[in-house]
Amino acid sequence: MLHAIIMAGGSGTRFWPASRRLRPKQLLSLSGDQSMLQATIDRLGVLVPPERQLILTNRDLVPAVQQQLPELPADNIVGEPCKRDTAPCIGLAAAIVEKNDPEGIMAVMPSDHVIHSAAQFQSAIEAGKSLIEEDPTRIVTFGIRPNYPAESFGYIQRGASIQATEQTAAFSVKCFREKPDRETAQTYLDAGTFYWNSGIFLWRASTILEALKKNAPEMHQHIQCIADSLGSDHYNETLEREFTAIDGISIDYAVMEGYPNLVTIEAPFSWDDLGSWQSLSRLHDPDQDNNTVVGSHLGIDSQGCILVSDPDHTIVTIDVEDLIVVQTKDATLVAPKNSEERVREVVKKLEQQSIDKLL
Repeated sequence: MLHAIIMAGGSGTRFWPASRRLRPKQLLSLSGDQSMLQATIDRLGVLVPPERQLILTNRDLVPAVQQQLPELPADNIVGEPCKRDTAPCIGLAAAIVEKNDPEGIMAVMPSDHVIHSAAQFQSAIEAGKSLIEEDPTRIVTFGIRPNYPAESFGYIQRGASIQATEQTAAFSVKCFREKPDRETAQTYLDAGTFYWNSGIFLWRASTILEALKKNAPEMHQHIQCIADSLGSDHYNETLEREFTAIDGISIDYAVMEGYPNLVTIEAPFSWDDLGSWQSLSRLHDPDQDNNTVVGSHLGIDSQGCILVSDPDHTIVTIDVEDLIVVQTKDATLVAPKNSEERVREVVKKLEQQSIDKLL
């Protein structure tokens, strides 16, 4: 059976002041009425029923996730005791799936992507599931055809064609490439054989566990201890002890870069990874002065700004350009667009000064 694994443990610090410890990016409504997590669940449609949807998140976020997804069984929202990157998160999810469904196939996805359309997304997942049913040792990735030389995404280089239909095209994978500099990214774009790595994967739970056992044996040992305790009275204690003892590593480093049977499907859906405030300009039509406005704004000779406010609050700008202005009930961010990466420094400074009310 197909299981959906939603990774929802990120902190989204680049979206401060809207994103906070107990309400990070994936719980915000940045591209519509739903939160990004709710939209991720919604686009699954009837493909995966709630009982086979598993959310992996920060333990402190479990109540907020439960509030947003009341239809999910409480046990399907798993709180990680600490942050340990994607490989341990995926390993834990695989152990849970395999325990209940030894031949289960996992569709693993982040909770903070914007994807259109749901029908095309579901079709692509079905195509990946078929590829795994043909060969259970396969790992299927989804590649996004790049339209500019992005430096913030990893890349997948495709090889020979494996399967092509009217809806999807699948290829072997030559290699994974880390986030490049701009010049290298341009060569990837020009080559026409590279995709952005969407971070969405399909595999059998048993396959990814075997790959972790081979490539990250210490991690696998901790995961196995947790798996052995599932359903027991000492599960929570074991999860705390064993998961905390794992050295964090991404699934790309732990498995993907060296796995011999990788397949990539060229995604038929549109995709966006909202990484910062400027990415909102790709989701919302600009006004006549090229400002991206989410909320209420009155501008006089103001161009090229990102402006986000509460519905009952109006941002007024005069003679400014290329600014990010984000207003919340207790904090306001004002920064040049080309300094947006420094928003993370704000969060670090607040932590250093123990200003917890703004975290």
